[in-house]
Amino acid sequence: MSVVFAADDLPLASRTEYWRDVLGQALVPLDPVGNPDRLVVGQAGAVGVGELSDGKPGGARRTAKHIRRADPDLYKVDVLVHGHGVVEQGDRQAHVRPGDLTLIDLSRPATWAMSAMRCVAVIFPRELMPVRAEDAARLAAVRIPGDTGPGALISQLVRRLPSHLDDWNEAAGARLGAAVLDLITVALAARLDQLGKVPAETRQRALLQRIYAFIETRLSDPELSPGNIAAAQFISVRYLHRLFETEQTTVADWVRQRRLERCRRDLADPELRAEPVGAIAARWGLTNPAHFSRLFRAAYGAAPREYRMRGG
Repeated sequence: MSVVFAADDLPLASRTEYWRDVLGQALVPLDPVGNPDRLVVGQAGAVGVGELSDGKPGGARRTAKHIRRADPDLYKVDVLVHGHGVVEQGDRQAHVRPGDLTLIDLSRPATWAMSAMRCVAVIFPRELMPVRAEDAARLAAVRIPGDTGPGALISQLVRRLPSHLDDWNEAAGARLGAAVLDLITVALAARLDQLGKVPAETRQRALLQRIYAFIETRLSDPELSPGNIAAAQFISVRYLHRLFETEQTTVADWVRQRRLERCRRDLADPELRAEPVGAIAARWGLTNPAHFSRLFRAAYGAAPREYRMRGG
């Protein structure tokens, strides 16, 4: 369940103290520079999620005094949604732009100097990161691009988290939090050239998340198949099928399920009511109308047109 904080109704003189208290309770103790507009916080298993919005330049400082007062032994990964800024820790500065991510060790002083911005942070116990602390320290306040490599998948996933904080139950949230941690672990290990030191099961789970993301972006392609999914990840089809055995489904079943779910959402959307059912199905890679109708009825207990008429 998400919680939203804002200070619009408070006197201007009280807002700095309000945000100092809110940020200290919801994230970690620090001094805000300026007053944010809005903070949304929630939880995904062991991972805390926070989305901070500020329509004017600002930032924050976490000092040695804050750390002496409260050192929960946490890492924080910031993903910038829009705006730009500089994140500093130790002798390094990360100049970040939209999509980029940065690791911060909250057991050490740090500063954030930001333009008007929106940023999503994930916070998690250091003990959950199977990367040695001295190695992770080499990546603190280092810009990790969010448009290429493992960083791109983390960036996309983390930026979507705040809008879904109320969508999952406790078990689903725990699985999602674990997936975020796996991806962060693999991305950091890759930057350190230490992928071989990451537990095999962590690398396997991160690979599955990359496969899911690849499938999601290719659902409209009627030629999507286990062969081209495996080729895009540089693995064999046999290994792809073996990975999905751990998920208690098959690759083909997962693709079909996701396509049907996209069709179901579109059929329930009043703004798409004028669009033919066949066009919706074709948009998601299901080009045979009769086959689509049979699959849809089996999944949702009604033919596509009937489902639409009932309002979903």
